Amino acid sequence: MKTFSSPYIVLVVLVLTTVIISSLEVEAGTCKPSGKIKGIKPPKGKCKKGFNSDCCKPGESYTTYKCSPSDRRAVLTKNSFEKGGDGGGPSECDNKYHSDDTPVVALSTGWYNNGNRCLHKIIIKGNGRSVVAKVVDECDSTMGCDGEHDYQPPCPHNIVDASPAVWKALGVPRENWGNLDVTWSDTCKPSGKLKGVKPPPGQCKTNFGADCCKPGKFYTTYKCSPTDRRAVLTLNDFQEGGDGGGPSACDNRYHPNNTPVVALSTGWFNNQKRCLRKMTIKGNGRNVMAKVVDECDSAMGCDKEHAYQPPCRNNIVDASPAVWKALGVPRAKWGNLVITWSDA
Repeated sequence: MKTFSSPYIVLVVLVLTTVIISSLEVEAGTCKPSGKIKGIKPPKGKCKKGFNSDCCKPGESYTTYKCSPSDRRAVLTKNSFEKGGDGGGPSECDNKYHSDDTPVVALSTGWYNNGNRCLHKIIIKGNGRSVVAKVVDECDSTMGCDGEHDYQPPCPHNIVDASPAVWKALGVPRENWGNLDVTWSDTCKPSGKLKGVKPPPGQCKTNFGADCCKPGKFYTTYKCSPTDRRAVLTLNDFQEGGDGGGPSACDNRYHPNNTPVVALSTGWFNNQKRCLRKMTIKGNGRNVMAKVVDECDSAMGCDKEHAYQPPCRNNIVDASPAVWKALGVPRAKWGNLVITWSDA
């Protein structure tokens, strides 16, 4: 459910003709339009208008974006994530519907970041209050006016599309729900950035599709991990010569691919306090127990110690093939899976 529901898009279209030059100056170098799409007439009954969501107008041209502003100033809009609501299908992050009484949001494409914020909690500040809400969906800024997007226009690039529970928590009167200037932040904020260097020949192993640092590219670092245990399961080779680099940090050993072991993002690794402990991973309708043997370093990277790979994201459980097999994930789909985990 890549969704946008608000009359805000109408305001954007009306204002755009008078402020296009100044808008582009403000966004220059940070977030420029990526293109335009032409609206079509929605089939009868195919565009839900819960919470005054807008429907595409035939022939009208809509601006698209692949990015969002680098600051976290946003417009809060309203959406129903319930079945039959104006959001269309189930949420993108977990393929579920969510009650209007639950504080959940969809983020514009750039902030959604290819699902990297899926199921993360964010702090929204507005109307003199703040609320913590979970990211469950994308408010698609790149596409729209089709069945997948409930025949609604593309989302603007600066939207936090929120359930009624968010509006209630911010203390906004019901008659004023619709558009509110807010700021938002991750519950686990970045700690800095580091600049990538070119790996020496043969020094970055790409087993299992591991990424290598790109010279000159900046990578975000984190010293923390989300407080909830919702994570992205990734794939790693802990064997000697694998993409994990040297032996595991916890026991200074390598581990065969048929052993269920994992590395955790820096915050969850917790200065080795979870070393050699067992954890339960739940995903794909199954669960598996695995041992923590290493850190997926979110604070450092792009050097020999880290096999010239970028810093790890802050919500990663980097798992051996044995973990993926135990969860029953087909080999062709190994790589990224939304999971939850807990200490055993």
